[in-house]
Amino acid sequence: MAIAVASPQRVFVATAGTEVKDTFEIGSVSKALTGMLYSDALQRGVVSPKTTLGDLLPLNGFGPVAAVPLGSLAVHGSGLPRLAPGMPVLRRSLAFSIRGENPYGETLAELLEQTRDVRVGSTRPRYSNLGFQLLGHATASADGRKYGRLLREVFGPGYWTPSRQDDLDDADLRGTSRLGRLVQPWVGEALAPAGGIRANIGTIGDLLRSILDHTAPGVTALEPVADFSSRVRIGAAWITMPYRSRTITWHNGATGGFSSWIGIDREARIGVAVLSARHAAVDRPGFRLLEELVASGSAVLD
Repeated sequence: MAIAVASPQRVFVATAGTEVKDTFEIGSVSKALTGMLYSDALQRGVVSPKTTLGDLLPLNGFGPVAAVPLGSLAVHGSGLPRLAPGMPVLRRSLAFSIRGENPYGETLAELLEQTRDVRVGSTRPRYSNLGFQLLGHATASADGRKYGRLLREVFGPGYWTPSRQDDLDDADLRGTSRLGRLVQPWVGEALAPAGGIRANIGTIGDLLRSILDHTAPGVTALEPVADFSSRVRIGAAWITMPYRSRTITWHNGATGGFSSWIGIDREARIGVAVLSARHAAVDRPGFRLLEELVASGSAVLD
């Protein structure tokens, strides 16, 4: 496990059973970074909320998915299902449950083919991994890049998106299930924008600090622009909601062998990240640590 706490001026990190340089799968915290890449592209005029997937990805003849606008994807309001349809996904999910295999691994071309006949439902809020996979790849395409390259060019070399297990090295932690069983890494080109990013705790701590001092690219992604559920608002992936007497902006993540949480009290200007190489939710300790730091007046960060 590794933890980072940050203010606009500094970052502190702590690790247990690992080193600061070791990378974790950050799961759906990847969506928070994708939201920031999208917001950065908006600010640079590369895309607009009305830009469609068909404008940026090779989706000619693919039906209604080509007409989905990026702005709706960013707030989980596109009407796309949680996952790409098809039995292969279900079979791989079963293989993960029984043998700990990677349920993903598609290339971008394979992901796009899975969307050929996808049905677009109502635009009510509906959490969609598929939506953020497509948003990230479309945003990268608008810049003439692959997603992993755009991620590193915008945020720096501390992030990476392995496509194969053979890409991993000794600094890339192997995760375990809730019961402590080693599981395969979740890798794959298609997965990257929604759940396939790896980073170490120092990199995530620096992200927190740059968000708090407003130098992070695409920091407007944290601004809530739509309702997500009762008392919960959403920006570009980032969730904003009341917690105790505070307002917290956050995202969590999980893969087969990892769990993650990142949260910010923007008024108090304090952020916390918790990364774990085990599939067991870390939301509660993340919220609790952030609450305790705010209650202490952030003296530990002065």
